[in-house]
Amino acid sequence: MLRRSGQAIPLLLLISIIIFLILHEAPGGPLTPYLQNPHITAADIARLKHNFGLDRPLYIQYLAWLSHVVRGDFGYSTSNSMTVAGAILDRMPATVILMGCAFVVSLLIGIPAGLLAAIKPYSIWDYLVTTFAFFGQSMPVFWFALMLQLVFSVHGITGFGYRLQLPSASMCYTDACPIDDRIVHLILPTLVLSLAFIATWSRFTRSSMLEVIKTDYMRTAAAKGLAPAVVILKHGLKNAVIPVVTVIAISLPGIVGGAIITETIFAWPGMGRLFFNALGQFDFPLLMGYLMLVSFLVVLFNLLADVAYAWLDPRVKYD
Repeated sequence: MLRRSGQAIPLLLLISIIIFLILHEAPGGPLTPYLQNPHITAADIARLKHNFGLDRPLYIQYLAWLSHVVRGDFGYSTSNSMTVAGAILDRMPATVILMGCAFVVSLLIGIPAGLLAAIKPYSIWDYLVTTFAFFGQSMPVFWFALMLQLVFSVHGITGFGYRLQLPSASMCYTDACPIDDRIVHLILPTLVLSLAFIATWSRFTRSSMLEVIKTDYMRTAAAKGLAPAVVILKHGLKNAVIPVVTVIAISLPGIVGGAIITETIFAWPGMGRLFFNALGQFDFPLLMGYLMLVSFLVVLFNLLADVAYAWLDPRVKYD
């Protein structure tokens, strides 16, 4: 873990350099929010460039930004009128609630669905899981979210004397809000986000479990007279989920990073919508802070996935 952590440091530095260069090469650059002001003059732009250090060489600008970041200072958000760290921490609870719910629902449905499909291959259940997986992987997220809003929020569903109509706007996630109000507002965005997760995880679990079932040690465990549930869950599932760990580890940064499209459509006050708004106004400090946070989480969760490999399969060694 220490060696992998040491390797992550130059990787994050390289990522920060690439992101820094790309954002600086964007039209307008870091001064884009000020250029949108029709009353600003060329002298004002020159003064802003000097005050922000944008008239210095690019590598000097990067080193100045890096020196502030290592001290925990990500700069000031021009679109939120607050520090970058403050803007991110302010939106993080809403994203963690939404993405956490979607992650738990996907985990409780996707893994068991793929497992049952592998245990009974080419059955009705297997065909249903496979069809749903293809549907979930090919369905555009924005279209599915808009259709759910149209059906459950705009029109509603009426039957048996009841009318089901779910809200499509953002929720109040503070302690002052009733718990039932939070749950109702979570339903539609959770369904949208869970669709892709369930489809992907069930497919990976099914294919991995099918390979494990055919191995010699599984036949040996069954020949010893062990119960089928013990053979599948104790001997098979632990090895079958190893490839799934990679997929889940890649998905985990989204719990903090948020879902840009879903949060924007449902007006969810989370990290994804924060990034979308920052991108529209080209809030350079906030974009750098958000992208570096997501990059750090990707590297971190891949490190945790390596640790999980070694725990799940003792044969895995990192030399």
